[in-house]
Amino acid sequence: MTEPKKNLSGDYTKGSGSTTQRVVCDADHDTQPFDEELDDEAGVDELVPLEFSVSAEYGGMRLDQALARLLPEYSRSRLQDWIAQGLVTLNGAAASTRQKVWGGETVAVLPQAHPAEQPYQAEDIALDIVYEDDSILVINKPVGLVVHPGSGNWQGTLLNALLHHAPQLAEVPRAGIVHRLDKDTSGLLVVARTLTAQTALVRQLQARSVRREYLALAHGEVARNGMVDAPIGRHPGQRTKMAVVKNGKPAVTHYRIEERFPGCTLLRCKLETGRTHQIRVHMALIGHPLVGDSTYLKGPQKCPPQLRAILAAFPRQALHAERLGLEHPVTGAWVEWQAPLPQDMQQLLEQVRSAAHEPA
Repeated sequence: MTEPKKNLSGDYTKGSGSTTQRVVCDADHDTQPFDEELDDEAGVDELVPLEFSVSAEYGGMRLDQALARLLPEYSRSRLQDWIAQGLVTLNGAAASTRQKVWGGETVAVLPQAHPAEQPYQAEDIALDIVYEDDSILVINKPVGLVVHPGSGNWQGTLLNALLHHAPQLAEVPRAGIVHRLDKDTSGLLVVARTLTAQTALVRQLQARSVRREYLALAHGEVARNGMVDAPIGRHPGQRTKMAVVKNGKPAVTHYRIEERFPGCTLLRCKLETGRTHQIRVHMALIGHPLVGDSTYLKGPQKCPPQLRAILAAFPRQALHAERLGLEHPVTGAWVEWQAPLPQDMQQLLEQVRSAAHEPA
C-alpha cells in the first residue's frame, strides 16, 4: 500500500457540546498519585476518511493484517472493530476482516475515537450526598452505579453524575474520584472538589490512614475475628477476576464478627489497603465467600435447608461500605460518616434472622 493521504496522528473526535467535559482518568482500579495533565483540545468537527491504494507488496494478506502493518498506532482489535462497523470499505464496498487484498484496490478508513478517548459527558443522575463543602463530597453510592467509565460502561456512571452536579470537577483529575466501589457494592465514597483536596486524600489513602469499614454477609460460620494479609493481583487465567498472587500488591483486611447465623456470618471488614475486589477475594480465600458473589463463589455452600433458598436468591455480593473516616483536607479535623444498610441487605438479614429460628 502507498502512504495514506491523511496524517493519522491527530485526535479523531467529534466536536463536543456544552454538557461534555474532558477529564483526566486512567483504568487502574487502585488509588494512585494524580500527575496527569488535562487535555483541553476540542478535536475536529468532522471525521475525515483515509484512503489507501493497495500495492502488490500486500497481495494475499487479510485486510485487517494489511491495515495493521500500515497503521501500527492502532491495535489490530480496533481495526477489526472498524471493519465490523462498516467504517472500512474496499473499492467502495463494505469489507470483511478476513477478506484478502491483492493489489490495486482502494481502501478507505473512517477512524473513530475509542470511548476511553472521548471527553466524558455530564449526566443528570441523582446522587445521595451525605456531606458536601467546598473541598469534598461524600456520596452514598447505590447498588448498580458504576463509579468510573470503563469497558461496557462509558455512560451513566458516578463520574458523569459528578460532572453534572459540580461542573468544575472537569478541572480535577478523574473528576475528583480517589477510590472506588464495585458496581454492585453500596456505600460511602469521598470525592475531592479541588486538586489540593485530592492530593491530600490520595496521600491519606497511601498512608493507610483513611478509615473504611464494610458490612458483609459471608457464607459459613466464621469461628473468630481475624486478619487476612495476602497480596492481590489479576487472576492469571481470568483477567476480569482478581486473585491472591505472589507478585500482587500488598492487601490487608481485618474482619470482626457482628452477628452469627446458622450457615452464614455478618462481618465487619476494615481495610488497610484498597485493592480491587479486596474483601471479596480475601473472604473467599479463607473459605467464607460473600453471599451473592457469583464471581468468587465456587459451587454450593453448606447451610441449613431453611436458609439455602434465601442465600441463593440474593442477586449481588452482600457488601456495603458502611463507615468512612478521614482527616479533612482543609481543616485537618477528623471527620466520619455512616450509611445505613440498603434496603436489599436489610431485608436479607431479616429473612435470615427469621429463618434461623425455624426448625431445620
